[in-house]
Amino acid sequence: MDKRIRFYVSRKNPLTWLMALCMIASAVVRIIFACVRGTGDAGFIWGQTVLPVAACLLYALICLMNGQERYFKTAIPVFMMALYLCFYTKTVLAGFSSWLLFLYCFLYLTLATIYALTVDGRIRHFWVLLLVYMVPLAVRAADNWSQLEVRFVLHSVWELAPDGLFLLGLILGVFATWIQNDGKYHSTWGDRSDGRRLRTLYPMAQISPYIMVTRNSSDNHFADTVEISNVERYIRQKRREGMTNFGLTHVILAAYVRTVAKYPGLNRFLSGQKVYSRGGDVQVCMTIKKEMSSDSPDSVIKLHLKPTDTAQDVYRQFDKMVEEVKNAPLNSDFDNTARALSLIPGVFLKFVVWLLRALDYFGLLPRFLLEVSPFHGSMFITSMGSLGIAPIYHHLYDFGNLPVFCAFGCKRRANEVTAEGEVVQRKYLDMKFVLDERIVDGFYYATVIKYMNRIFQHPEILDEPPTEVNQDID
Repeated sequence: MDKRIRFYVSRKNPLTWLMALCMIASAVVRIIFACVRGTGDAGFIWGQTVLPVAACLLYALICLMNGQERYFKTAIPVFMMALYLCFYTKTVLAGFSSWLLFLYCFLYLTLATIYALTVDGRIRHFWVLLLVYMVPLAVRAADNWSQLEVRFVLHSVWELAPDGLFLLGLILGVFATWIQNDGKYHSTWGDRSDGRRLRTLYPMAQISPYIMVTRNSSDNHFADTVEISNVERYIRQKRREGMTNFGLTHVILAAYVRTVAKYPGLNRFLSGQKVYSRGGDVQVCMTIKKEMSSDSPDSVIKLHLKPTDTAQDVYRQFDKMVEEVKNAPLNSDFDNTARALSLIPGVFLKFVVWLLRALDYFGLLPRFLLEVSPFHGSMFITSMGSLGIAPIYHHLYDFGNLPVFCAFGCKRRANEVTAEGEVVQRKYLDMKFVLDERIVDGFYYATVIKYMNRIFQHPEILDEPPTEVNQDID
């Protein structure tokens, strides 16, 4: 796993609130300056007022709202402030050599880059920023005081107030910053809210998403047949233990999450031509009918499982969610979202879907939409056996990031002749998978399928959590 240091700020720390107060005060003073002096031309408004005000407020917002997990994003407002200083320097140095302006701008952008590398953990000592902060403060002070007499010192201090408050907030931020010591992975640049980007894949795995762009042009179809005599005995045992609704779906889901524990590459997904890992969050989507009739409305559930879950955990969570959907009116989050989209006229709906695709491509889709979307998850599973038919090859969705679709059909009996010449009857379950080949290679998928088959022959291992959970690569 990634060994970089992770920094954070906490809302429980008073220094964090003082830092945010300085940022807000800086924004307020800039707005007062704009009101007192007048607006000026559009370039002045955007470069000298809107840009730094937005940077100050954004910095405070990031620290207060998500400083625990995404403190590294404060680099964005710092770069905004660097651009503001470039605009300011261009105004102050009007008529001077363009090389001097270039050196100033290069200095500011370099300092912002050092800040970005520090908050991202690439520079291990956060106190280094104290030295960095002194540079723009000294330059700004020199610009203001170089041509002023002593009697205008107080006026100069007032002129420096907005930038001084911002720098004071940054300095307070140094003392409010702590190192993450919880041993968990924390997001950084390039990660999504629903997964972390894998950066050490071999070159072919990084190039293939640009060649095979859509899922339906990159999927492999696989059919398998599982002998389920042991599974049926296991199901009967669980029902005797009080799990009255325990069935094949629970066994398949429990076997899947157990496989993810050993082969974490199965829990990857592809979005924006990059491969991501969901880590310990196995998201299973399934369509549920309120009643088994052709005119009964459909709803979709999304089950969040962990690689450490046992068959009992899967049973408890799955049945709870199914009962909630069946016993509630048609007003789940998924249903409400679908209903809201259906009210949009067709032409505008096409634009909305395009916008959602674009946001999803760049990892900017809001978390609540990812949660209700049936197109985002680890696997979609469907039981054709409940419909009384054989399994189908169900296509993957080009919208979203689902990499696996699993369908299983009715149980069937087959008469077979043993080596001793006896005729025996065995039960089988047919399963069909559609797999996105860009997340792992064929050898990996083959290993996964063989491991799941071994679990089906010894389902009792699902009663205990795995002894070891493997982590995906960086």
